[in-house]
Amino acid sequence: MGTHGEIKFLADSRWDRRVFGGTWRSSDGGSSEVIEPATGSVLAQVGFANAADVAVAARSAAAAQPAWAATAPRERALFFRKAAAALESNFDELATYIVRETGSILPKAQRELSEAITMLHLAAAMPLQGHGQVLPSAPGRMSIARRIPHGVVGVISPFNAPLVLSLRAVAPALAAGNAVVLKPDPQTPVSGGFIIARAFEQAGLPEGLLHVLPGAVEAGEALVTDPHVRMIAYTGSTGAGRRVGELAGKHLKKVSLELGGKNSLIVLEDADLDLAASNAAFGAWLHQGQICMASGLILVHEKIAPALIRKLAEKANVLPVGDPARQHVALGPIINQRQLQRVHNIVQDSVAAGARLEAGGIYEKLFYRPTVLSGVRPGMRAFEEEVFGPVANVVSFSSDDEAVALANHTEYGLAAAVISPSVGRAMALGERLNVGSLHINDQTVNDECVNPFGGRGCSGNGGAVGGPADWEEYTQWQWMTVKDTPPKYPF
Repeated sequence: MGTHGEIKFLADSRWDRRVFGGTWRSSDGGSSEVIEPATGSVLAQVGFANAADVAVAARSAAAAQPAWAATAPRERALFFRKAAAALESNFDELATYIVRETGSILPKAQRELSEAITMLHLAAAMPLQGHGQVLPSAPGRMSIARRIPHGVVGVISPFNAPLVLSLRAVAPALAAGNAVVLKPDPQTPVSGGFIIARAFEQAGLPEGLLHVLPGAVEAGEALVTDPHVRMIAYTGSTGAGRRVGELAGKHLKKVSLELGGKNSLIVLEDADLDLAASNAAFGAWLHQGQICMASGLILVHEKIAPALIRKLAEKANVLPVGDPARQHVALGPIINQRQLQRVHNIVQDSVAAGARLEAGGIYEKLFYRPTVLSGVRPGMRAFEEEVFGPVANVVSFSSDDEAVALANHTEYGLAAAVISPSVGRAMALGERLNVGSLHINDQTVNDECVNPFGGRGCSGNGGAVGGPADWEEYTQWQWMTVKDTPPKYPF
């Protein structure tokens, strides 16, 4: 994209075979191509970090962090407002790049940018908030509990919503006084990393406080084990999250794990069918189902299941699929061939096990048609696994108790939703679900930046990011007492 005259903020000459640490530098690990999934064309070549690059960045971040933590709160806040202004000023260019690099449709890219701007404004407010409290103590002694930064925070982010899922850790971690080393997914290093680097570069953030290092497993493991890094914020698959948690625990580091989900959208028999079908389609197929909060199971009361299945199949058969940068479509490409094949294998294996293919189940290149499977039941791959593709898996139930049992029949615990005009009944059912996020009369893909976000079980280790959770996550308590003079002890 750097050859196009209109590209300014994201001219790829800045990061051609480079990584970021306040300035752009060559990487010891070489370079990697960024591929546009819709066309297979090369968007850019970026630096590709290895363990040596991570070690250099972590040392630099640790050296820069104390002065940053000592910076006056109002001065620190200004950098976030300037970074937000940089994103706002280049909104259209950035949205276009996100579409091309991630395969998302334009409204999804625009929403991601808007959320990123909001996150920066929220981070700007953090330094001006209270950082602790005065505790009760003996007369003549002041007892204070205050929040202090960890030092260096390592952030590992995924490809599916790369800007938001990187920035939701980077911004509050910096705002709390930490330095950050960010490893975005190498498939989306610009959306997940270099957009953030450019915004803070334009804002004048002091050198060494933010490092952006696209890389593979070697870089990720080096980041988790580096002695200069005191906390890891990881968002990604449950399998890789287990490894991150294992390494972080071995090295006695704080770790935030935001992992996968198998989220149930429960539709009760009194629901409006058109509204239920709209919610189910959006929750299952938005961004080709490549969202941790996607409605992975559509649990429908048996009285209305046939009608809802028909409506979903009708939608699947008419929704346009194609290159979102060049066509008006509802679904773009799957991120890569390996993931597409996995989605297709889950569909085929589930049909072989007795599920019925009502729509879709076909693809061309990386474009997978929105798919509807009915008759899905426990034991089938479509029921048990996080598909991470545009597949609506419909399961029927006969009672509220059965719906709860089906929804809780999973190792995950990220999100759930219940649709019914009987709000009290829906809430009573929802309270029995083992999830971190619950939505009544909505689908499962929801986040508003100011809310704690996270899951249970194999979905992660709690509501660890967003809003009031940020202070808990990116700082630690320090207890301090103050006396006018030292006391005389009996020893």
